[in-house]
Amino acid sequence: MNVMNSAYARAVGAAICVIVLLGSLAASIMLGATNFGWHTAWQAIAQYDPTVSDQVIIRTTRVPRALIAAVIGASLAVAGAIMQILTRNPLASPSVLGVNAGATLFVVTAATVFSVSNMQTLMWIAFLGAMTAAVTVYALATIGRDGMTPLKVILAGSAMAALFSSFTQGLLVLNKEGLNSVLFWLTGSIAGRSPDMLITVFPYVLLSWVAAMLLGRDMNVLLMGEDTAKGLGQRIAVIRVLAGIIVIILAGASVSVAGPIGFIGIVIPHISRFFVGIDNRWVLPYCILLGAILLILADLVARFIRIPEEIPVGVMTAIIGVPFFMYIARRRLAK
Repeated sequence: MNVMNSAYARAVGAAICVIVLLGSLAASIMLGATNFGWHTAWQAIAQYDPTVSDQVIIRTTRVPRALIAAVIGASLAVAGAIMQILTRNPLASPSVLGVNAGATLFVVTAATVFSVSNMQTLMWIAFLGAMTAAVTVYALATIGRDGMTPLKVILAGSAMAALFSSFTQGLLVLNKEGLNSVLFWLTGSIAGRSPDMLITVFPYVLLSWVAAMLLGRDMNVLLMGEDTAKGLGQRIAVIRVLAGIIVIILAGASVSVAGPIGFIGIVIPHISRFFVGIDNRWVLPYCILLGAILLILADLVARFIRIPEEIPVGVMTAIIGVPFFMYIARRRLAK
């Protein structure tokens, strides 16, 4: 089912999403424990004066936070969409299949055991953890005569996610001092992140977005089945490797900046397909836009639940995602 049947309708829908995204960014910059007006926000961006405290808050805190939310939300949504395509499983996402948990384990190990704090180093460590988890899940899911099936992928991913999470908790129990240094990060949050963190990962993320959209047509062929794809001359192994690398980069970058934020990768791909159908040339761009919008708005709502305290955005995405996950799972089992 898709609401937009024509390319024109999809283009108009994308334009509307861009407008909503810009509005969400503006709301994220202006609203919070302290609200700012349009004039103050515009001056902080266009005519920055470091002697004005309101402009300093907007420029150094609100703007980076809004942009980080947009980038992380878009990245997790695209990673989830690609994983669902590769595994042919509607429940696949970086959080469900253990990719986030693997990246989290590696980052926590580096921070608590080896006292690593450099952002660039942690980013590469998160990439390594995401890659380790993805390769492990793929290897486990392909064991047996019937090869990789959606059920085996979910079982392998859930098992590895539980294993990595247990190792992470064990490390934190043994190193209580390290717990304090990573606790704010483990809950999944974009508060307090510096602009340098976004600058470090953004080139890799942007390249991955572009590569994902360029692979949209090839991933459409994969949906027809391996035999059909091979008959059409598609190099399935190459496409899977490239898509896997994209997932690892996007998930690893997201975890290295914001910690394990779940369910964006499940919810957004399904919403995108509801609007534009299964054509991944449209699904992936919509995932970028809708993923960014959802995480920005989730972060915005999290600011107002317990003013002046804030709920971690990872909690908000879980509140949104768990019912949706249960709905998809029940619908899948009913078929």
